[in-house]
Amino acid sequence: MSDTAPIQLTADQFKDYERDGYLVVEGVLGDDEVDAFLTHLETLAKPQEGLHIHLADPQWRLLATHPNVAGVVAQLLDGTPGIVQTMYMPKKAGDDAVGVALHQDAHYLPAEPNTLMACWIALSDTGADNGGLCVVPGSHHQGLRTTHQSSGNEHGNWQADYMMRDREGKEWTQTFYSFEIDDLDPDSVRKLQVPKGGGVFFTSLTIHGSFANRSATEDRLAWAVHYVRDGTWLTRKDVQETVAVPEFAQE
Repeated sequence: MSDTAPIQLTADQFKDYERDGYLVVEGVLGDDEVDAFLTHLETLAKPQEGLHIHLADPQWRLLATHPNVAGVVAQLLDGTPGIVQTMYMPKKAGDDAVGVALHQDAHYLPAEPNTLMACWIALSDTGADNGGLCVVPGSHHQGLRTTHQSSGNEHGNWQADYMMRDREGKEWTQTFYSFEIDDLDPDSVRKLQVPKGGGVFFTSLTIHGSFANRSATEDRLAWAVHYVRDGTWLTRKDVQETVAVPEFAQE
C-alpha cells in the first residue's frame, strides 16, 4: 500500500459529485498496487467467481478497504462504509466481449435508505476505444428510471431469480434482468478516459455502463466495489452480509 497520505476530497470535488453523480479521481491506486493485484490474479489456479471474494482473498480485501477507496467513499457517504460486493471485470482486446447496458445500480441492489454507491477502478488505461466506463452526468437527480431488458446485441442479455427479504423477515423471489434505461438520449452519454490506477465514484442512481472493447491491442481491465453506509438494509438476501470498514468512519 502506498505510503503517501490518503486522498482528502476538496470542496470542489464534493460539489462536482453532487452535481454530476460521479467523480473521477486519478491515482487512487499506484502502479505498483495495480501490478501486484494483477500478478496475484495470474498466480491463481483458476479465476475466482462470486461477489464476496473480498471475504477470503487478502488482495481483494486490500483494495476494498484501501484508504483511497473506502476512505473516499466514507467522505462521500458521510459515515462508515460497508462493503457489499466486489467484481473483477476484464475486457480483453480482440475477444469480442460485450459491454454492459447503461443502467442504475439501484435496480440490482435495492437499499433502504438508498445509500448505495460504487467505486470503479481502472487497472489499465481505459477509454472509448477499449470499452471504458460511460456515465450520464446529472442522471442521479432524475430518480429511478423505467427500464426494459437489454436486447443482447451489444450489451448481453440475462435473467435470474433472487431471494429477497425485508426488515420484518418477509421473503419473496424477484426476477432481475439485464436492465437498460428506457428512452435514454444517446447524446447524454459521456465516455470517460480513466488512466490506470484511477477511480470513478458514483451513486446508485447514476446511469452508467460500457461498450464492447473494439481495440485489437488494448485490454480494458477494471475492478469494482459497491458500498452502503453502515446500517443500510439491502433487500437481496445474497448481499445482506456487508462488511463494515470502521477505520474510515466519519464523525
